[in-house]
Amino acid sequence: MSYFAAHRGTGGLHDGRHPGSIEEWVFAAWTADARLGVVSGHRIVGRTAWYWAALARAGRPLLHITDFDVPVRLADPFIIKGEVMWAEHTREAPMEQWTVANETYAVSLDDPEDALGRGYGIPTPIAFDLEWYATAAEQRLDAYPDMSTGYEQAGVVHGSIEILNEPTVELAEAPARRWHRWTTDGEIPLGQLALPIAVAHSGVRAPFRFPDGSESDLVLTADGWHRRATS
Repeated sequence: MSYFAAHRGTGGLHDGRHPGSIEEWVFAAWTADARLGVVSGHRIVGRTAWYWAALARAGRPLLHITDFDVPVRLADPFIIKGEVMWAEHTREAPMEQWTVANETYAVSLDDPEDALGRGYGIPTPIAFDLEWYATAAEQRLDAYPDMSTGYEQAGVVHGSIEILNEPTVELAEAPARRWHRWTTDGEIPLGQLALPIAVAHSGVRAPFRFPDGSESDLVLTADGWHRRATS
């Protein structure tokens, strides 16, 4: 039995909410050839939810989604409903299965670098319908300098992504990972995920800029999503 399974609900390290914290869930998947990757993230900051997602494909525009001003739904904070967006991360079984879904407009960006600026592009209807399944025990995260804690977990993803005027993207047993982090002090912001750094990377990329000025610049390798080297 894993540490988290043995101590769920007794030490604050569990798969549910941690009230009073800045809290984040990130789900990611990719194909084994590193030509396609998907990411979906959700952070609760007080009464506001941040939501971000992307579908990144080799040789295709980045489909980029952000909404950083969504009121948190008290009845179900895992449902994110913005002006032209519905999304949810639904826990089907603690530490085992989540549904990752959305229905919204992505911005189609020919140059992923534009996602770190104004992010102007062509609005493109998109819908995720994905199931995330754990394939390994949770691994505790202890090395964050921002005083956050949490865990990461390996898994696989099954499901589909629909894009207007394009064939449906089908994923089956796609390698995947998820992260669940929260601060020990609600006043301290979360930093970047502590991912391996990819140097001289020219493949699939999914960058995001957050309201606090921080960035998440993800690049896809055969081992999954890494952080892009800044210099």
